[in-house]
Amino acid sequence: MKIPKLLSHSYTPYSGKQELAVVKSKDGKYFPGVRIENASFPLTITAAQNALFCCLSEGHQPEELAATNIEDPQLPFWEEELGIEISELKINDLPDFDFADLRLEKSIEPKTTLSDLLGKAIVNESNFPVAALVETENGYFSGVNIECTSWNMGLCAERVALAKALTYNSTKLKKLYIHTSKGEFSSPCGACRQVIIEHMSGRQVHLHHADHSESVHFADDLLPYGFHSSSLTE
Repeated sequence: MKIPKLLSHSYTPYSGKQELAVVKSKDGKYFPGVRIENASFPLTITAAQNALFCCLSEGHQPEELAATNIEDPQLPFWEEELGIEISELKINDLPDFDFADLRLEKSIEPKTTLSDLLGKAIVNESNFPVAALVETENGYFSGVNIECTSWNMGLCAERVALAKALTYNSTKLKKLYIHTSKGEFSSPCGACRQVIIEHMSGRQVHLHHADHSESVHFADDLLPYGFHSSSLTE
């Protein structure tokens, strides 16, 4: 995947500031991440966080991170939290990386795959694993919830999966599948619902509950009267 093209996968309709980060794992694999903005600005996912969580959610440990936005205020936290080396990513001076292919085949069975993914969740704080799959025109992208010592720096499974899909330029997001083995009802948090309607308005969300039942909802019904980007451009 070519670096300049990856940068263009950024979703930055509000700031117009594209960002790219690349993580090298301890086993030598490369994982990209782009900036994913939201109409609710605090829910924006930075390129660095995206790339790191892309790596972690696939069961790999990050070792180095290079980012185009070296002024990202989150970088000192990631350096200390994960013990990684951080450098500036200079687009014009880099060869193309052989990035890990994260797409899951279209033939997978979502419910079985979700159950298998729960073991990859990093939930040292809550012990409440969640798995998500987003179905796209290019196959499925997975996500698990990843927690940090600073609670607000973590991400839910739904946002990890969506950020992966967008980074890999899968923009036709068809359905979202969510599962947890605990609790009475598998349901996205409010922050995830805001992000879901940003990218999957009118699409189905399949919730696989701990009691093995399933319910299907439309994304907009999960957040009635939600705040949309159209409010910012009128």
